[in-house]
Amino acid sequence: MSEKNLNWAVLGVGVIANEMAQALRKQGKNLYAVANRTHAKAVDFAEKYSVPKVYDAIDDMFADEAVDVIYLTTPHNTHYPFMRRALESGKHLLVEKSITLNSRELDDMIALAAEKNLVLAEAMTIWHMPLYKTLWQRIAAGDFGKVQIMTLNFGSFKEYDMRNRFFNMSLAGGALLDIGVYALSIVRSFMTETPTEILSQWRPSPTGSDEFATMLLKNPRGQMATVALSMHSKQPKRAVISCERGYIEIVEYPRADKAVFVDAATGSVEKIFAGDKTDALLYELNDMEHAIQSGDVAAMKLDQSKDVMDIMTRLRKAWNLRYPNEIW
Repeated sequence: MSEKNLNWAVLGVGVIANEMAQALRKQGKNLYAVANRTHAKAVDFAEKYSVPKVYDAIDDMFADEAVDVIYLTTPHNTHYPFMRRALESGKHLLVEKSITLNSRELDDMIALAAEKNLVLAEAMTIWHMPLYKTLWQRIAAGDFGKVQIMTLNFGSFKEYDMRNRFFNMSLAGGALLDIGVYALSIVRSFMTETPTEILSQWRPSPTGSDEFATMLLKNPRGQMATVALSMHSKQPKRAVISCERGYIEIVEYPRADKAVFVDAATGSVEKIFAGDKTDALLYELNDMEHAIQSGDVAAMKLDQSKDVMDIMTRLRKAWNLRYPNEIW
């Protein structure tokens, strides 16, 4: 039996939505539908990408029986109510990171997706890039020895415009949910168990959002990680994964397609290439379609997205950093 051609809809028309439309085009496909809070922007987006359907109201997308799967690309403070409406309407759902604000919201949506027999996943590039799949396989095969300790940095320099999403508490701004989710996803993906011992420090921005944060993490198997985040100070997006036989270094890790392994005994350097960073959205969409068509959801790593969300919620509770109207 041939696989059904899935009808994708996208909610939101920002940078990620544009990348998603381009990724589908690369496969000779088009988006089926688009919705956006500002209708005129949805019309412009539809004209740009030959999208046949533009909804007058966002709820019309959820009600459309022809829609199979929705990519939710709106700011993460809006995710929870949109996710509920989409899942209750029977739509598979790929949600931009961070998937929700906190663990309570994610647990609710995981339960609802299971009840409705729908695929729910976070659009986390790290889960889908071929480079990481290659590295995980090689670590499992023992090529580098056991992962011991990791060091990750991610820092952006954002101007102090307190109205934008990076610092705006009403838009759930801050380093942890915006960029820390990448670093913690790397940590979780290379640890055999989720970290349970966590220490942290943080510094708020003038609005009260998390502008800087540092973390120490350790799991029951003794694997450790350090993470440093900044929203007003540039750092390299660099991950160093130290193993028994040497270390793996990955630069620009959110969409990496190359890494190096430095042998601890000989100093020799192995360059590892897999995939193409420009196809990051394509890998996500392909894995999502496979999960829907086959029922095999392993590649979507929702369990690890949940572990990361649990860590971020635990951290924000320790910092007493709650967003307006947020319910933990």
